[in-house]
Amino acid sequence: MDPIIERDFDDAFNDDDDEDFDEENEDEENEDGDNKKKDSYKAPKDFLTDKRRQKTLKKFIDVTVPQEFLDGLTPDLQLLIKKGKAEGRLVYDEVISALPPGDDIEMMDEVFSRLAKLHIELVDSLDQEDVFKDAGKKKDEIDLSEISDDSIRMYLNEIGRFSLIDADEEVRLGHLIQQGDQEARKRLAEANLRLVVSIAKKYMGRGLGLLDLVQEGNVGLFRAVDKFDPDRGFKFSTYATWWIRQGVTRAIADQARTIRVPVHMVETINKFNHTYRRLTQELAREPLMEELALELDMDVRKVRQIMRISQDILSLDSPVGGEEDTTLGDFVEDDKYLTPEKATNLAILKENLYEMLDFLTPREKKIVVMRFGLDGGDMHTLEEVGREFGVTRERVRQIEAKTLEKLRTHPSADRIRFFH
Repeated sequence: MDPIIERDFDDAFNDDDDEDFDEENEDEENEDGDNKKKDSYKAPKDFLTDKRRQKTLKKFIDVTVPQEFLDGLTPDLQLLIKKGKAEGRLVYDEVISALPPGDDIEMMDEVFSRLAKLHIELVDSLDQEDVFKDAGKKKDEIDLSEISDDSIRMYLNEIGRFSLIDADEEVRLGHLIQQGDQEARKRLAEANLRLVVSIAKKYMGRGLGLLDLVQEGNVGLFRAVDKFDPDRGFKFSTYATWWIRQGVTRAIADQARTIRVPVHMVETINKFNHTYRRLTQELAREPLMEELALELDMDVRKVRQIMRISQDILSLDSPVGGEEDTTLGDFVEDDKYLTPEKATNLAILKENLYEMLDFLTPREKKIVVMRFGLDGGDMHTLEEVGREFGVTRERVRQIEAKTLEKLRTHPSADRIRFFH
């Protein structure tokens, strides 16, 4: 179950639910006793949110909804529709989060259409009204007090010239767009440019600047304009928000990180971060790895992998401490660079090694050098060395074994072993 959905379910909890839950929890423990013996980890008493949610979900499972509105949907979407039918509304984020990942446009259109036919209101927290924070400001005004970048101010002033449209105008323009009217396409997009800004602002601080986020969101907006079906019954802003968010989040996944992380993994990381923050707040401490794994329904090894992947990348030029002349790179050892100590030891090793090789005959020396690449070249096989000397592989092996035995008895052999 998605964390956003779970957060709304948590709001329904009360003291009476806690008492009922304790009794039900005892029954569940008796039924699942065999399974719990296999798991050495026992959740603390304050770590009961998952089962509490499951109990709360039962309130919506029994809600009566015509079967034709549930057929073909995932269990999460079916539950959402029942929840919406019971409460008369749904938060837009709930629906977006429950939709399958990817570009399943038909599924998205079908879900929104069913919600409209059931008269379930979608409360869109990212609607155009959110752009205007001050209650006294008119709709065609944009608050620039928090914007410091001149280029962003210029863009917001530019889109502020376009007036908004009502639902009837959206439907009229939608029908004209279906007939190929380019002016209607342009008008519908211009009227929703503020919506793109309001959504893009939610994703600031994730590696891309606001203008870059707005640009990607505008691409999603025009895709929504081209695919909008006014006869479905839902608002254009509700439909466009899905496309805008997809464009913004896809851009963050592809461009924000130095090392690209797949989109599906970005969604997993975001879910992990959300769960980590929520459990930290609920437990009043940092959650254990096992608790995170239990809540996310993953193996502990998978949780560790997510934590490793989600780490931020630091530049070697990042300043360390209060002094700007000290960077992180000053404290990172370069394995490819030989320290004076290593360089000295290597020189002594070479000197002792060549002293031992001079003890051999020219033929023995060349065979050892070729077999072990002591001249800085590649190591050669027995067959390659055999071709060089015109002998068989077995003869080369015999000469090599005899030569190595001779080197082991050399006076410098102990000094060579010191460097091993």
